[in-house]
Amino acid sequence: MHNSSMVTVISLGGSIVAPDSADGQFLNDFRELIRSLLAADPQRQFIFVVGGGGPARAWQKAYRTVCGSAMCNEEADWIGIMATRLNAQLVKAVMAEWCPQDVVYDPTQAEPLAGRVLVAAGWKPGFSSDYDAVLLADRFHAKTVINLSNIAQVYTADPKIDPVAQPLDNISWAEFRAMVGDEWVPGKNVPFDPIASRFAHEHSLQVICAAGRDIANLRNILCGNHFTGTTIG
Repeated sequence: MHNSSMVTVISLGGSIVAPDSADGQFLNDFRELIRSLLAADPQRQFIFVVGGGGPARAWQKAYRTVCGSAMCNEEADWIGIMATRLNAQLVKAVMAEWCPQDVVYDPTQAEPLAGRVLVAAGWKPGFSSDYDAVLLADRFHAKTVINLSNIAQVYTADPKIDPVAQPLDNISWAEFRAMVGDEWVPGKNVPFDPIASRFAHEHSLQVICAAGRDIANLRNILCGNHFTGTTIG
């Protein structure tokens, strides 16, 4: 549909953009990296799909405090989605010189890129912004989604719980999905959303999970150099 082999899709974790509140220093460093890559390659384009981060968790927590067991997952999801939209609007503003289009809310209706950057946010309940990222990758013929979060690599188990958990450089979709399961819970903390993982597996997409704040490492990923991270595929 789109001849976009030069489109790079990045799922930009909310924990990177707004760990507690918005992180201006990270956004500045990230913008300068993107600026240099766009200058180096006139064909290159980016799609950033922005997560909810600290605001999503804080607002969902308040909802849980009030409603407890009567809490509705769909309502919690909508709160998280609105946080992704706030964060995405900030990223779009920061990238304004390359991003003439409005923030995309529905990845299935995304127009071809009018500029060199497109920013997207959460769409609807039932999955995280990771799913929006794989839908956009499929729509724009990108073979890889770079998933940036506050973890550097996927581990064999949760390293906070299991002291012998080992970092993985590579893992197959079958192995990864066995770890994360097939269910989405709003605010669930997994390296990549189970619903997105199923779609990526079925559509033969590759996902690279890496630490979002490590700008030098991110440059290596985007330039095809050796990097620290986990490739799922």
